[in-house]
Amino acid sequence: MLKDLFEEKRCFKLVCGAGNEDAIEVEKLVTIYSKAGCNFFDVCAKPEIVDAAKRGLKRAGIEKERYICVSVGIDGDPHITKAIIDQNKCKKCGKCKLICPHDAIIELDKYKVKKVRCLGCTQCANACPHDAISMESQLMDYNDVLPKLIAKGIDCIEFHAISDDEIDVNEKWEQINKLFDGMLCISIDRSELGDKKLKERVKRMLSSRIPFSTIIQADGIAMSGNNDEMGTTLQAIATAQLFQDAKLPAYIMMSGGTNTHSTKLAKLCGVHPHCVAIGSFARKIIKKYLEMENLFEDKNAIDEAVKIAKELVETSLENMKND
Repeated sequence: MLKDLFEEKRCFKLVCGAGNEDAIEVEKLVTIYSKAGCNFFDVCAKPEIVDAAKRGLKRAGIEKERYICVSVGIDGDPHITKAIIDQNKCKKCGKCKLICPHDAIIELDKYKVKKVRCLGCTQCANACPHDAISMESQLMDYNDVLPKLIAKGIDCIEFHAISDDEIDVNEKWEQINKLFDGMLCISIDRSELGDKKLKERVKRMLSSRIPFSTIIQADGIAMSGNNDEMGTTLQAIATAQLFQDAKLPAYIMMSGGTNTHSTKLAKLCGVHPHCVAIGSFARKIIKKYLEMENLFEDKNAIDEAVKIAKELVETSLENMKND
């Protein structure tokens, strides 16, 4: 059971990207990382993406102790935003295309966003010298979408509650609880609330839940882990420590800027998460294999990708196991 992985601190979650609607890439990611020992997969809340993840598990031939989580968010949460390029402002300088880590910018008559590949990282918007790029939330009707996903056999729903709108958070959380009686995850960081209000919000959200039926995803800086540096993971560790010290009846998972240093540095800081979730960095280290059209027909390439991914998974889990 998923709960057992958290209890035993042997859970590694691959973040495929809450906004990643590229079914082929998701299937490749899940295939490679499942073979590498990853046992928890976070994917976009779309039926076709859940299907792609399940194909990846089947292709890997390791479906036992492999679990799928879908991510949903609220207005303003960076995980569910997409970049929009204003064609009247775009000067076709190319800076957005050069900086995009997800190859989501395509060049036609002017630059445009390939929405299925945009993960909402905001790097293009920050780099644009002409203020031509904005970020737009991709909202969904939970009552319409979640029952379809639940029917496919998902194991967890992750709610991105990064917002200062308490009413919206409460309403969406209540909605999710009514629709799904399995494991839930609260993804939250310190960008909108101070520590006191952050703890108060999570305590309130947990009050309606059975003890240890919920995961707190302690986010650092979302989608910032492209570079394997200790500095990028500090915020995730600090957020995890905040909830660890609060002694809440929930499992703690570190995410946001996580990389090869995360669990080792957490251990040195006296922070002991039940799980680590890695996204940007985990995808980056096998990017060249994800770009191969014939990957599934190339056993050597698959083996090479698995070897790279396995080192990240095993290193991360080893540091948690030795707590």
